[in-house]
Amino acid sequence: MIGKQFKNLEEQIEILKYKGLKITNEEETKKVLLRENYFFINGYRYPFLKSLTEKKFIEGTTFEELYSLFLFDRAIRNVFFKNLLVIENNLKSIFSYQLSKKYGYKEKDYLRPKNFTKDKSKSRQVNDLLRKMKRQIRVNGSQHSATAHYITNYGYIPLWILVKVLSFGIVGELFSILKYEDQKNICNLYHLDVETFQIYLPILSNYRNLCAHEDILYENRTQKRIPNTIYHQLLNIPKEEEEYTCGKNDLFSLLIIMKQMLSEEEFKNLTIELEEWIQNLNYNLHTITIEKILKRMGFPNNWKQLMKIERSIEDEA
Repeated sequence: MIGKQFKNLEEQIEILKYKGLKITNEEETKKVLLRENYFFINGYRYPFLKSLTEKKFIEGTTFEELYSLFLFDRAIRNVFFKNLLVIENNLKSIFSYQLSKKYGYKEKDYLRPKNFTKDKSKSRQVNDLLRKMKRQIRVNGSQHSATAHYITNYGYIPLWILVKVLSFGIVGELFSILKYEDQKNICNLYHLDVETFQIYLPILSNYRNLCAHEDILYENRTQKRIPNTIYHQLLNIPKEEEEYTCGKNDLFSLLIIMKQMLSEEEFKNLTIELEEWIQNLNYNLHTITIEKILKRMGFPNNWKQLMKIERSIEDEA
């Protein structure tokens, strides 16, 4: 098999033209391709293609439209990312508070194996994760300003400091090895059951990493599907073969998770920002409709109603 060969900017433009993309300003297009990378921008071509087999652009599609979708995805990725960081920080704060209150604030106390699940099938996981956390203490003890301060001045690192250097993935693993009563106490703060929470955490971690590495967000699909929620019902999301058609493993499912884990004000601001960027993209689209993009995102037409669902209704559900 012959590998992909280097193409200069002129050749990249000719390929796009050959596929039917309208280039209105070649010099500006070259600047964008050099700055943003042909491969990354080309990854947004699919909504603009006549078909996946023909691989030709819909007649009249411009480079500006393609680039607009690229910029839209970057913008909403930044919106989601900053809110995912809020959720990550909240979780770390809650975990450290609950566990420190119960098991102590020195690592020799809160990292004892007896503090975690007694499930024998998870004993190896418990030991592996404790080793990871102790390694973080060794590695970051002198390198991170907060951990170094506590090591120097107090001789230990409390959990509320250690969580600052733990990845979201490790925090998710930590939850999975907690005793059930500790898991329940944490979940109660979010009005979620333990099983649902265990599904949410890896999804949040995966999306956090996707956003951090600037992968395509708007049409991402996750392997895990979230359980049915009151939101699917209240938004009258249609079903096919007893399964909701959206809000299960798409970007809208992430929005549903965030509805449950952000404060009302934070979620309101998130919704407002998303609406502004969707309107902006709508203005820049000419050969396809915004509904086509929303469908690829898994957003129902009434997605904004999610913000208006009262907390009291959620709690009753």
